[in-house]
Amino acid sequence: MTEERLYTKDEILAKARDLGQMMVDTEEVDFFKKAEEKINRNEKIQTLISNIKSEQKELVNLKHYNKTEAVRQKEAEINALHAEIDEIPIVKEFKQSQSDVNEVLQLVSTTISNTVTKEIQERQGQASSALKENK
Repeated sequence: MTEERLYTKDEILAKARDLGQMMVDTEEVDFFKKAEEKINRNEKIQTLISNIKSEQKELVNLKHYNKTEAVRQKEAEINALHAEIDEIPIVKEFKQSQSDVNEVLQLVSTTISNTVTKEIQERQGQASSALKENK
């Protein structure tokens, strides 16, 4: 029976960092970075974001003073600003690119998990077969 090489946690993490580097150079991440740059340079979006932050600060104060009706109204204003941002095409593209990147990350994670599980099962099967042969 051949002996399997055992890897250290540091070796595995080094491979994970390499994989992370590879992922940075994918179409999905490239599109995400470009969309983010466009959003950061878009004055309308930046103004809306600034307005949302300002409204959120006001909301915190209103909540502190238990101004229930004003809180509802402020939340509605914030939601309207979010909806306005969400309708901007580059924001839609950015959100889709976020989803695409997360999908790739999830796919990698699932693939690693499935590979580990399958490999363990196969090796356990081989080990139990070897034990049966030695009896």
